[in-house]
Amino acid sequence: MIYEMTDTQKASPLFGNWEEALIWSCVQGVMGKIYTDNLSNPASVMAVIGDFTFFAGKPNIDLVSYKPDWYTKNFMIMVPQSTLWQNIIIEFYGKKAKVISRFAIKKEPDIFDKEKLQKAVSSLPRQYRISMIDEKLYQICRSEAWSADLVSQFPDYDTYRRFGIGAVVCKENIILSGASTYARYREGIEIEIDTREEYRRKGLAYACGAKLILECLKLGLYPSWDAHNKGSLALAQKLGYHYSHTYTAVEIWEY
Repeated sequence: MIYEMTDTQKASPLFGNWEEALIWSCVQGVMGKIYTDNLSNPASVMAVIGDFTFFAGKPNIDLVSYKPDWYTKNFMIMVPQSTLWQNIIIEFYGKKAKVISRFAIKKEPDIFDKEKLQKAVSSLPRQYRISMIDEKLYQICRSEAWSADLVSQFPDYDTYRRFGIGAVVCKENIILSGASTYARYREGIEIEIDTREEYRRKGLAYACGAKLILECLKLGLYPSWDAHNKGSLALAQKLGYHYSHTYTAVEIWEY
């Protein structure tokens, strides 16, 4: 039997010192949900937030096979705490599972060069405009597939306004690139960056990322970054972040 945890702090010891903003969001009860095999004395837990599930504690196939009723997508990125977790994920999902590498970024609050970041924002050519996401821009982001993840974890603008923050680059009232909140935890956010395919490699994501980092620092929030690929890692490093380590995740298709 799988149970949803209401006392999410009980899961914290099983996640241990895993430096992952999405896990912190779930454990703190800000966003996401945590499930377990035993509410009173959990030995196995999984944190589900957005397109991600994190498994910790004793490997448990019942958790691996469990799909919450509210999760309607057919895709999930599963992140195992150990090789044993990874093995049972692959064994259960078979051909639906694809092992990938992701890149963890160090969480260093005092490493950002604000002057350099401001220059990045100011370097945008005059035909582009950078704006913070308001209600109108929130709705536009939601309406297009490429930009939906900039705000997708927030069901309405009021929720985004309370917990999210983001910046977009526009040209003639069309959004071309954005950096926004994928998830929120008490001390910071997890950054999501997306750009229209035909406008990539033009420095737009760099400017958006710089703007979002500066706004987070003004608010006392840490702008956490986790890289899905080497391109994301390179952008993070350009913005001042430092690589920590490569880790394994498992994409589940037809979830």
